[in-house]
Amino acid sequence: MSTWNPASWQTRKAQQQPQYTDPAALESNVAELSRLPPLVVSWEIEALRERLAAAQRGEQFLLQGGDCAESFAECESDRIAKQMKVILQTSLVLLHGLKRPIIRVGRMAGQYAKPRSADTETRDGVTLPSYRGDIINRPEFTAQAREPDPRLLLRGYERAGLTLNFIRSLVDGGFADLHHPEYWDLGFLRNSPAREAYQRIVRSIVDSLDFFESLTGSPVHETGRVDFYASHEGLHLLYEQAQTRFIPRSQQWYNLSTHFPWIGMRTAQLDGAHVEYFRGIANPVAVKVGASMSSEWLQGLVTTLNPNNQPGRLTLIHRFGAKEIEKSLPRLIDAVRQTGQTVLWVCDPMHGNTESTVGGYKTRRLENIQRELELAFDVHEAQGSRLGGVHLEMTGEDVTECTGGARGLSDADLARAYRTQVDPRLNYEQALELALMIADRSKKVRTF
Repeated sequence: MSTWNPASWQTRKAQQQPQYTDPAALESNVAELSRLPPLVVSWEIEALRERLAAAQRGEQFLLQGGDCAESFAECESDRIAKQMKVILQTSLVLLHGLKRPIIRVGRMAGQYAKPRSADTETRDGVTLPSYRGDIINRPEFTAQAREPDPRLLLRGYERAGLTLNFIRSLVDGGFADLHHPEYWDLGFLRNSPAREAYQRIVRSIVDSLDFFESLTGSPVHETGRVDFYASHEGLHLLYEQAQTRFIPRSQQWYNLSTHFPWIGMRTAQLDGAHVEYFRGIANPVAVKVGASMSSEWLQGLVTTLNPNNQPGRLTLIHRFGAKEIEKSLPRLIDAVRQTGQTVLWVCDPMHGNTESTVGGYKTRRLENIQRELELAFDVHEAQGSRLGGVHLEMTGEDVTECTGGARGLSDADLARAYRTQVDPRLNYEQALELALMIADRSKKVRTF
């Protein structure tokens, strides 16, 4: 670590970074961002790492979920509350089914940058830079909007701070109290086929809490307030660097823009800038892995990012697709086992199942998402491994972006409420269905 510092990544090749035309403006905005207070604090990060270590041991389960890409325009109290509601509802179902504490991590308060498969986009013969997220440029297809703007770095920081502040206010005000899950009600859930199953779970948990507390005369620990953590893809390295601080208490560097940053597959090169940056921060970190990753590549990532095999430090989020997971996941599990390292395995059943419709919509079919998740549990059990979490792109909005589910959404329904700017998300109902599937599976496993 003697050769590492928050800017040492700049000596490596950095993938997926915007090309700014005004270096002086970029430097000025990064310098201002570096002077601003951190968004999270080191003891929150350390508490999360301890909980992720417990998930590695099978004592807890990680639910990581939220928007594929946040937008500045949608930094609104109602939208944030709905996103919290669907995460809390989903976690309650998992808590009831798995009989384990749930680690709630939102893809929130910083998920403003997205990698793209091409640097440019062409429409009607006009070619412009690709939209890379609100922290870099704007989605409108004009030359001015698509120009990377360094002022957006500060705008992203401000929006992330506003989001975190509102989330903390909700949690501190009792919004997440397990005694009052009615606070989490989403009005449109009333018409959902999943509502009855969800309400049974709610009644069961509330009745159990009331019974225990009446019996003991004291409240159940951690039912009035739940911990909630933020995560985002650490893609824009200047943004991450600007909020990286040295904490004398622990003698370590922390990325204080989020609790739990991750590296996507497009930027996980062993000799690349992102791995160089991530290896030096004390946060728990994650890496997306998939079928195109060789065993040697994965082993290099594991030993580089967690050379001391620290519990809770490294999470591997696998994304294969329902057709590929049985073939590819065993090889990666074996590759990690050969290093002697312990990691937290998490399934992302979303990204490997993306497809395009005849009408030009990107979508995901719930049956494929469910199938990949079921196979993930099967493969880990067969390999003597453990699946410790799930990573979902989902929203509390009543959208129609993924097909399937209890209401049988089809390709023809996508146009009704297709609102995502990048990838399709599960709506509140589909997310609950997925959680109910995990809970039902767990119940059957315990029965046998």
